[in-house]
Amino acid sequence: MTSDTQEANADIQHDAAADVSAQSEGNADIRHDAQEDNSAQSIGAAGTLQSDAAASEGGEPLKHQRRKRYSGKYPRRFDEKYKELNPEKYQDDIEKIIQKGKTPAGMHISIMVKEILDVLKIQPGEIGMDATLGYGGHTEKMLEQLHGQGHLYATDVDPIESAKTEKRLREKGYGEDILTIRHMNFRDIDQVTGNGDKFDFVLADLGVSSMQIDNPERGFSYKTDGPLDLRLNPEAGESASERLRALSYDDMVNMFIENSDEPYAERIAKEIDRGLHKGMKFETTTELRDTIAKALSFLPEKEQKEAVKKSCQRVFQALRIDVNSEFEVLYDFLEKLPDCLNPGARVAILTFHSGEDRLVKKFFKEMHKAGLYREVSRDVIRPGKEECFINPRAHSTKLRWAIK
Repeated sequence: MTSDTQEANADIQHDAAADVSAQSEGNADIRHDAQEDNSAQSIGAAGTLQSDAAASEGGEPLKHQRRKRYSGKYPRRFDEKYKELNPEKYQDDIEKIIQKGKTPAGMHISIMVKEILDVLKIQPGEIGMDATLGYGGHTEKMLEQLHGQGHLYATDVDPIESAKTEKRLREKGYGEDILTIRHMNFRDIDQVTGNGDKFDFVLADLGVSSMQIDNPERGFSYKTDGPLDLRLNPEAGESASERLRALSYDDMVNMFIENSDEPYAERIAKEIDRGLHKGMKFETTTELRDTIAKALSFLPEKEQKEAVKKSCQRVFQALRIDVNSEFEVLYDFLEKLPDCLNPGARVAILTFHSGEDRLVKKFFKEMHKAGLYREVSRDVIRPGKEECFINPRAHSTKLRWAIK
């Protein structure tokens, strides 16, 4: 087992330990809830309550099923973390996990909410757009500012998470009269409203959500074993595994450098290329992670663990950007954006790596000079120390804004 594999397992155990529910509360509560639930509900493999209204063919109610059991004191696997996957049911436990600086499995903690609202200055009656719906945290905060007047459009290409988010928001009372959710890419911002209406405020929270990172079936994280997929929309395009097998050595080197500034791009690309020629399919995250570790085995032992960790982060990022055409999507969005705004409209964009930030900065600066924006941010706004402690994934965030 490589040192990085050990680190991954340790990380999983550490994350699991963040589920601070009292042991006496665990299985007893689930059994007690199941007995009291006369509507015949079943607890699914991920611990989510599913309605037993779906009866068998003969009209008989389905039999109650226990939630998936796990070994040890705490659940380790993503699909075993039933409390974290049911935040509405276990709010106290979720709050304790967040206060310890962890993101509960299947959730996403919205970043820089106050700063974004300060920039957007949303007024009742305005029309706005959330370019990246995700978990819907920013969406909900923006809807609150409208006070039931105006309209918010939200887009997302992820059919899995957007369906869950839409269900949550609809259940909170946000109907189609005030919220329209479109399953489309935000690069097509000029087609979002469908009626020629322009926006008074726009938010784009780039990158991936915690729900996508944490779910091993999505293949976004090197820390857990899963299919090497990395697609924001797993129903379209080619997976990261397929993409990697189609790339030449030179293509890989260029991708690792351009998309993530990987310092060991040539060594890693050479090791991957060697593996491909030996018949490796790179179908799992573990295969790619172990190959990166092998490529960096020349480093002094005391440096290897951290170097492998950082290179894994960069390589997975580079591959994800390539698979989802993230730079091309952002370019199209930024180019179309000014023409989709009303005079005085405000724009806020959150970026998470240098490539994104450079592109946003370049467009804002050039369009300001061209008179397309009245004002743009000169410096980035960063999250505070307290937010970074509560949500470590906020560390690399940069916020830039513009006014039409």
